[in-house]
Amino acid sequence: MSLREAIHRIQIQTNHLAKDLLAGLYRSAFKGHGLEFEEVREYQPGDEVRSIDWPVTSRMQSAYVKLFREERELTVLLLVDVSNSTLFGGAEQTKKSLIAEVSAVLAFSAIRNNDKVGLILFAGEVEKYIPPGNTVKHVLRVVRELMTYKAKTLGTNIEKALDFLGNVHERSCVCFLFSDFLAPDFAKSASLVAIKHDLIGMAVVDPLEEQLPAGSFVEIRDLETGATALVGAQPQLKAQMEQHLEEVKRTFQRMGAGFIELRTDRDYIPILKKFFNLRRNQRR
Repeated sequence: MSLREAIHRIQIQTNHLAKDLLAGLYRSAFKGHGLEFEEVREYQPGDEVRSIDWPVTSRMQSAYVKLFREERELTVLLLVDVSNSTLFGGAEQTKKSLIAEVSAVLAFSAIRNNDKVGLILFAGEVEKYIPPGNTVKHVLRVVRELMTYKAKTLGTNIEKALDFLGNVHERSCVCFLFSDFLAPDFAKSASLVAIKHDLIGMAVVDPLEEQLPAGSFVEIRDLETGATALVGAQPQLKAQMEQHLEEVKRTFQRMGAGFIELRTDRDYIPILKKFFNLRRNQRR
């Protein structure tokens, strides 16, 4: 399948998901920041007294209230780890392809609600920044970068990506941070970002990371550095990975941020729907 065909497939599939399966959930989960005046109307039983427009009430000799509507337009930023560890994956798909697909669903959901979408790609350094836009052409450019981009720096530095976000976006935005979170501690930078922005950690996991193939010894290669090592299969590896993910989850929860675990061997739509419903209920 050519790149053009692959992008077209993702466009059709994810646009359908954004339109039919996640319709309404995205909008209700992510609300605007503030209200703007819309109109006045006559007071009705049950209206709050504090919403009465006293100058208009005085002129009309009848009670009127101010109506406001939510300032809807949001900026959604996708912070995506493109380090070599995201190339890992089993028979289902790689972590990189899963990130591209989920990002496309979020991006199409955003522009269907007239929100803007931007992209920050990082590995050992921040390597690419695409300012927010809200057209289909813009989203397809974002998807193409996610599918084809190859990291130029080694390692994963989440702190630098979060610091970059803080420098280029002063206004509050919704930030989805995609990574396998195998990097060193990033809590300090994340907590600073979470004060101003709506931060959601998107942990991407492949089941092969939790269990080495059976055998006495297995040669493994670090995709970040290229180093190889001969190790014995470790029965406790799954428990260690689960503990690590739980620690990452608690890190996000302590700062009041969201957290989603995505797996290459599972359907991500129910996971997104559950998260969106939870956010909607919390905001009521």
